[in-house]
Amino acid sequence: MNILLLSRYFPPEIGTAANLFFELARGLTKKRNKVTVVTNFPWYNLKSVPEKYRRRFYMRENMDGVEVIRLTLPVVGPKNVKLAIGHLTVPFTSFLGGLLTKRPDIIFIYSPPLFMGIAGWLLNLFKGVPFVMGVQDLHPQCYIDQGLLKNKLMIYLLETMEKFCYKRSSLITVHSEGNKEHIVNVKGIDGNKVKVLRNWIDTDEMKPLPRDNEFSRKYNLNKKFVVGYAGTLGMSQGLLSVIEAANILKDRDDIEFFIVGDGIEKQRMIDRKNEYGLENVRFLEMQPKSVYPYVVASSDVGLVTLNSKVKTPVVPSKILSMMAAGRPVLASLPLDGDAPRLIKEAGCGICIGPENPELLAEKILFLTSNPDKCAEFSRQGRVFVVREMSLKRAVTTLKAHLESTIKKGQL
Repeated sequence: MNILLLSRYFPPEIGTAANLFFELARGLTKKRNKVTVVTNFPWYNLKSVPEKYRRRFYMRENMDGVEVIRLTLPVVGPKNVKLAIGHLTVPFTSFLGGLLTKRPDIIFIYSPPLFMGIAGWLLNLFKGVPFVMGVQDLHPQCYIDQGLLKNKLMIYLLETMEKFCYKRSSLITVHSEGNKEHIVNVKGIDGNKVKVLRNWIDTDEMKPLPRDNEFSRKYNLNKKFVVGYAGTLGMSQGLLSVIEAANILKDRDDIEFFIVGDGIEKQRMIDRKNEYGLENVRFLEMQPKSVYPYVVASSDVGLVTLNSKVKTPVVPSKILSMMAAGRPVLASLPLDGDAPRLIKEAGCGICIGPENPELLAEKILFLTSNPDKCAEFSRQGRVFVVREMSLKRAVTTLKAHLESTIKKGQL
């Protein structure tokens, strides 16, 4: 099978989206498929762009057997401006990159950005092959929920485009049942067209490691009960409640909050920490993928947070990382979403409602006093993710969906 994959994000970028897509591409390649990825030039979440990618607008390279085509349009300005403009330009460059490839058997796109669906549809017209939408976040709904998108005309236009992309695609994959229900019941898409493909993690790469390791020693984490957070420090995470919980526990010298990541809320968190004069909170910038397993291993419990405005049934990928690494999960998020259901099903941790620092502090104290319960959560999470959410399982499932879609298109 010759598969064309379109994604805005791809390594050496560090974020979850980049790594998820690379793992998928590499996994499909190992299943004896020809995989070509069309993507952007790397810059997001990187301290510095590797020399080979600088001052270029087009290149081809091979990464672990995956052919990668990179195109970009020059965008200047602050990070947030580049991110926003890139949402508009990357579908155009993805379409151009797709035109430069041999005719594939099928096209798979990663959304967001939502506009990638337009690139998939156009390539479907030019190449005459089916395209599949891999939907990770429900756009524009998540922006509406956070109050970032209020203009009624813009909402109408984006929702119209969303439905257009869904209807023109041959298949849609989502990472949870709740996301499927939203697309079927709210957007009116045929349920037979929407398949649940649970997010995956390479359980051979992300695995239980010693709590005492090079990373934990480097940052002097071994003498503390470490409450770790690693990921995006964004608006939807509601992370100021974590600082409030740290303030409640500031007299506990044995507990430390170790926050690894970057995002628009980071400075507010640092300012709040300084306002309270907290010594039990430390920040570290986003780490490379090779270091990330040791970041998770150096925590006694992993935090997952979403604020009360989040209405879409999102499942943060960091939950899978913690489960695979054999670390208990402490989640503070809306309890009617799919993430609490996953944590309950896996038996890997504790869920509480969003933005409740008092209860968060209480559960942290419970976990510090119950190492046997932590060990139980750790063991159950690892067993579940290996059985149900491994990369191997996801690749096998997606390959079957793609082959079935191709056959239907040939009838």
